[in-house]
Amino acid sequence: MTQKKPCRDLPEITDELQITEEEIRQQEIFELEAEERSWLSGPRSRFHDLMSLFRVGLDLIRAYRILHFVGPCVTIFGSARTKPGTRWYELAREMGEACAELGFTVITGGGPGIMQAGNQGAYEAGGRSIGVNIVLPFEQHVNPYVHKSVDMRYFFTRKTMLVKYSYAFIVMPGGAGTLDEMFETMTLIQTGKLKNFPIILMGKDFWQPLMDFVYKMAEEGTISPEDPELIFFTDSVEEAKAHLQRHAVRQFGLSRKKTPRPISALGEKSLS
Repeated sequence: MTQKKPCRDLPEITDELQITEEEIRQQEIFELEAEERSWLSGPRSRFHDLMSLFRVGLDLIRAYRILHFVGPCVTIFGSARTKPGTRWYELAREMGEACAELGFTVITGGGPGIMQAGNQGAYEAGGRSIGVNIVLPFEQHVNPYVHKSVDMRYFFTRKTMLVKYSYAFIVMPGGAGTLDEMFETMTLIQTGKLKNFPIILMGKDFWQPLMDFVYKMAEEGTISPEDPELIFFTDSVEEAKAHLQRHAVRQFGLSRKKTPRPISALGEKSLS
């Protein structure tokens, strides 16, 4: 019987490639610092994966119990690092106000920066303002302009909630997280998992290279020719507001109506 030769690409195990006990210990510490790190660091015991499944379910249930009663929403995405008084902060604040004037609840990630600006605009205009906060190893405070907030353990459950209750999405200047949120929402619409809700991209100076790239993808055939039209690109609050009126309020027959009533026996509470 011929003995199989090892794969040519398999590196020879030398002292330099050996994993040390210290490296193993550091990996264990890394995973123990946050439960999600352990979950995403490869196979675990069936018991630990079952516990994670329950935690995901609890994450969603906590959010359902609050967000079920907030009415039709518009989600505002953007950087947590944007400072109050800056150009993009003020634009996000004005959009939060515009959404409130249309009768929408403004929902954000609940943190500082653009999220705070959107919440502030809705809050000061007398509208409804919601934050879906993420629990991080370092503390992230909910901004002071939310009427109600929910803390989420996992990024993907948080992102689900930011999409689930919204009829439109406003994307302000931001970083990797904002790109992730925008393109996942676009993918859900593109693949028919989500209705053709408007995506409004604001900040032309900032986002122009991204829009050029989106059209480049269409030219190369990696997305459909009509996919760039899913994005409404503007810096005008009035244009964005009119787009919301036409493509969210009218298209989906939204009206100012009563939100579902909470059932006190289930421990549910209204937004007020």
